[in-house]
Amino acid sequence: MPVKAAEDKIISGEEMLRKYHATKDKALRNEIVLFYQSLIKYAVFSTRNMYQKYADAEDITNEAYLALISAVETFDPDKNVKFESYASMKMRGAIIDYIRRQDIIPRSVRAFAKELENVYSKLYAKLSREPSTDEIAEEMGVPKEKLLKNMADAAAASSLSFEELLYEDGSEIFVSDEGGGIWNVEKNLYLKERAKMLAKAIEELKEQQRLVITLYYYEKLKFSDIAKVLDVSESRVCQIHSKAMLKLKYNMEQYIKG
Repeated sequence: MPVKAAEDKIISGEEMLRKYHATKDKALRNEIVLFYQSLIKYAVFSTRNMYQKYADAEDITNEAYLALISAVETFDPDKNVKFESYASMKMRGAIIDYIRRQDIIPRSVRAFAKELENVYSKLYAKLSREPSTDEIAEEMGVPKEKLLKNMADAAAASSLSFEELLYEDGSEIFVSDEGGGIWNVEKNLYLKERAKMLAKAIEELKEQQRLVITLYYYEKLKFSDIAKVLDVSESRVCQIHSKAMLKLKYNMEQYIKG
């Protein structure tokens, strides 16, 4: 798209949002939702690894659609935040809430993921380092092969648990894209610092773990596509992902809890 056309599109969207903020015209609100409907597809696409084995994409799309409407209703054009960022975060948060409410991930899988997190944290504190898979298996009293299988099965639960940690203090607060203004200054500084800590935690992952996280969260690849990139089985990718999630969540919890 030419730069001029892209700029016109952004201006058009901002103008509609400002007009709606002043008039609350429902017809205009519907136009805005249609204008930004590509954000819905992206939100559903970028979270598919969390729900695809357990939920219908149509239900997830509906949640994203309702969240986009809510974003239009609550967005304040005078705040120093892009609507695309605001709406995307609200939709992602709504999808996470939906998955959590519906309990679509089997309880046995979530129970295992929770136990795994607890054992990992316990061993990390005891050893002052990341525990090995063998050490985790021994602590849990299960064969290593069974642990690896369960870790693969729990990939979605591990991802959801980590997302819940990042969103638990409110997904409607955002860091300014321009860095200006005085809106929620302390919160903005906290979120910026947290983003730096997350980037640091990712850098500290083992190379293969870091690659899986990068391909999953930043390139938005499915586990099956990542498996092709790494030339390993999809099950192995899920295992790597689960182990990476354990370390990231542990590090971020230590930071958040202070």
